[in-house]
Amino acid sequence: MTRNDAGNDGTVRHRVWRRFAGDDWAAFDALPPPIRVRLSEHAYEPWTVNAAKLWRHFRHLHRKPAHAERAMLRYLDHCERLERQMFAAAYRARHGLPLPHEAAGATVLRADAAAGCLATGLGPAPGMRPMPRPTGPAIRRGRRRP
Repeated sequence: MTRNDAGNDGTVRHRVWRRFAGDDWAAFDALPPPIRVRLSEHAYEPWTVNAAKLWRHFRHLHRKPAHAERAMLRYLDHCERLERQMFAAAYRARHGLPLPHEAAGATVLRADAAAGCLATGLGPAPGMRPMPRPTGPAIRRGRRRP
């Protein structure tokens, strides 16, 4: 993909990596759920066709799908760190200042599967409790409780 074909992608990734052509939604749907979740949390626009090609590569390298998933998730984290470093360097070269997010020590927000909220490292707000799961025979049979 050339610079002009980048659409709304304002990063410098096109200088380092090649974006493969293809159906982004079909590639996204073909990925396992943990990788789809990770791509949806990516700091920049995820290139899902590239991710699908990577998934086939990792699946070929590892016998067990769980091992391939963990390896690919680690690799996606590594690529995101490289992209953030490239973007910060380009921002510094253009503006002469550090990237504001980097200067503030901000991290990429991720959905915390255990808490169901954004993982900020601070935990739930004081006084907040998780919603109790509905239980009982009326819920299991699909009837309303009186």
